Amino acid sequence: MKTTFISCLCVLGLWSLRAQEKQAKDSLNASLISLEEVSVAGLRANEKQPVPFSEVTKEDLKSRNLGQDLPILLNFLPSVVTTSDAGAGIGYTGIRVRGSDATRVNVTINGIPYNDAESQGTFWVNLPDFASSVESIQLQRGVGTSTNGSSAFGASLNILTDAGAPTAYAEITNAVGSFGTLRNTLKFSTGLLNDQVEFSGRLAKISSEGYIDRASSDLKSYFLQGLYKDKNTLIKALAFGGYEVTYQSWFGVDPFTLENNRTYNFAGEIYNDNGDLTGYYNNQVDNYRQDHYQLHWNQAFSNNWSTSVGLNYTYGRGYYEEYNNDDNLASLRLDEVVLGGVTQSTTDDITRKWLDNDFYVLTANAQYNVAETNLVLGGMYSTYDGDHFGNLIWARFASNAQPNHEFYRNKGEKKEVSFFGKLTQKINDQWSGYVDLQFRNINYTAAGTVNGLGTIDIDDSFNFFNPKFGFNYAASENAQWYISYAKAQREPNRTDYENGNPRPEVLNDFEAGLRKKSGRAQWSANLFYMRYKDQLVLTGGIDDVGAPIRENVGDSYRLGIELDAKIALNDQWLWQPNLTLSQNKNKEFNFQRDGQLINLGDTNISYSPNVVAGSNLVFVPSTQFQIGLLSKYVGEQYMGNIDADLSKLSAYFINDLNLSYAVGPTTWAKGIDLSLLVNNIFNVQFESNGYFYTYDDTWSSPSQVTTIEGVGYYPQAGRNFLIGATIKL
Repeated sequence: MKTTFISCLCVLGLWSLRAQEKQAKDSLNASLISLEEVSVAGLRANEKQPVPFSEVTKEDLKSRNLGQDLPILLNFLPSVVTTSDAGAGIGYTGIRVRGSDATRVNVTINGIPYNDAESQGTFWVNLPDFASSVESIQLQRGVGTSTNGSSAFGASLNILTDAGAPTAYAEITNAVGSFGTLRNTLKFSTGLLNDQVEFSGRLAKISSEGYIDRASSDLKSYFLQGLYKDKNTLIKALAFGGYEVTYQSWFGVDPFTLENNRTYNFAGEIYNDNGDLTGYYNNQVDNYRQDHYQLHWNQAFSNNWSTSVGLNYTYGRGYYEEYNNDDNLASLRLDEVVLGGVTQSTTDDITRKWLDNDFYVLTANAQYNVAETNLVLGGMYSTYDGDHFGNLIWARFASNAQPNHEFYRNKGEKKEVSFFGKLTQKINDQWSGYVDLQFRNINYTAAGTVNGLGTIDIDDSFNFFNPKFGFNYAASENAQWYISYAKAQREPNRTDYENGNPRPEVLNDFEAGLRKKSGRAQWSANLFYMRYKDQLVLTGGIDDVGAPIRENVGDSYRLGIELDAKIALNDQWLWQPNLTLSQNKNKEFNFQRDGQLINLGDTNISYSPNVVAGSNLVFVPSTQFQIGLLSKYVGEQYMGNIDADLSKLSAYFINDLNLSYAVGPTTWAKGIDLSLLVNNIFNVQFESNGYFYTYDDTWSSPSQVTTIEGVGYYPQAGRNFLIGATIKL
């Protein structure tokens, strides 16, 4: 099926090109950018719609794009908190918006869902250096507008990849930095050939030893694109992907280790029979490859009508390999071994746990625009097929295992059909209305054996109707008020099912705000109230691969205000501050402590700081030179939902310094861009993430149950740097 699908993409692309060969030629100008945006315009918000959002362009990212993952580059946007397992922004990284984790942040690339269908997470390590192929990004906070894929419960991140280039170019980027970081990127474009066809691409390699011990990353990626355009047509075929090998660093450290050896990594430890640490397994790695194939046909029929059709196939496959001390033979589905009259029920071993998956997507939308009306109709069909299985590579006591013994296998399948209609209608000179209606149908099944002795058996279906509506009021040409309501419902993910009997979540999101421009300044203020039913909040715990564990909590809410501004202080100074103040509460939260179920009343939602602030202060003394001071403050937060003092993650305030210098055209280059990024310039020791767990001690005292609390942290790097140069040919 994979070969057939890719062949269909190629045939459709060739047929489309042939069908348009005789149409009139047109130079690459603003019309191309307009056509590029057709594929995402149906999902993006604009200033006429009552939705809070931030825009990021490739120019905004350029000076800091030195190899760190995309979430780290977005760290300074409103309400955003990011973290890095390896501590330096390369490898496994994560993003939270308004306290909602990555499983609730809907991500699309050219309108195609990027969130993993089963886990609903986004793994940027599979797309290293992807920021180098981004044209623009829109981050919508809250439910936002209807999108493709799982509903946004905290935000949606809409990415548009590189637009066509009018002229040929080649770029070579090299960067070096702390922790042995190296980045090499080659980009190229043929420019628009015969005013109609362009081929472009990117090849990249990033390696880093990481701030955490042995948390190395070896990352490779590619991006290839061919496009055809005429006056009213844009057809793009893309192939992009990545291959990552990262040493595991998802276990964090306990408080004692944090105090005495904050970079220690427990992964890969090898112990002898006496319980002494003898070394570390050198291949305790996550090894994964992911390839994406997309075909987009954007068509403008008139000044009023345009359409977009997108096809996608994603192929992911890989494993994580680990050394296990005293693994239970039964969990490997092996018999006990008798040696010298002694029964061995455990063994040291090396296992590989595999994921092999296919993801197919079809999207389509049509847009109608006149002076007073904007109408978008869209839909999506997707199907996911994922095989999960484990192989035994080596065992001290192999028992009855055959070579490459398989100790579990299960399959997950997920299908989704969704439709939406969006109408923005001008009512009079000051008022406009917005209506957005979406329907989603999801079918998810998973069956087979899982790691250990258990099985998985899921067969669930969901039908969600998600209405949204609001109003805009133009108080003046430079001031707009808005108010909106949006409902979102979403299905549990695979891990939720593995940890219990989860219920789907429901969110009612109320937003009200003001956007204003005045002289050299533009700013916005947004009030939000997000009321949840059966929210799947993070418990603070993690599973055996570092994935967060969630549970339904009944009623909960997030209430806050977001302030965002862009102020030109004078011709040389620009300041972009933002501030989020919020309350994030579970209502009437129940918890079993010391064997007794108690009502804790209203408690704080995990991983939801009440204060998040960002700032970018830029000094531009000339057209060639720029200095930026980027600051981030994240208030204290609880890593659990029971307000335990031990679960508090301390507040932190960090500052990065970013310098860029552009050298004009030379005899051998069109230009040279130099960049320096000094992260955490004041060398603050901080932890941006962690985990919290509890368990009941029933063996210390047979007649008493005692609840024990535990905690772990993910330390982030102190002062570190990246320096790079881009040569344009």
